[in-house]
Amino acid sequence: MTQIFLAAQAAQGGGGMSFIIMMVAIFAIMYFFMIRPQQKRQKEIQNFQNSLAEGAEVITGGGIYGTVKKIDLATGIIEVKIADGVVIKVDKGYVFKDTSSTPVQK
Repeated sequence: MTQIFLAAQAAQGGGGMSFIIMMVAIFAIMYFFMIRPQQKRQKEIQNFQNSLAEGAEVITGGGIYGTVKKIDLATGIIEVKIADGVVIKVDKGYVFKDTSSTPVQK
């Protein structure tokens, strides 16, 4: 039994170092293709939320399109006009940029 175990270890030889290199390569690929772009998008969203102004076209986290009517920086609540005479209060963290109003580049 021990001879089989020793033979299996000898067959692996330098496999430990190549395994570590492969894991580092996989992590690097995941970082550059998944984690980094997501961090950039989060930063863009946060910059937009911090630069909100009255009259800006926005989309709420629930998918409601509207126009910013009033911003209360003390509480972080934004009033969004979604129709004539209809104003809703939304937390600042759930307001996103209205991409339908920006022209599509070809």
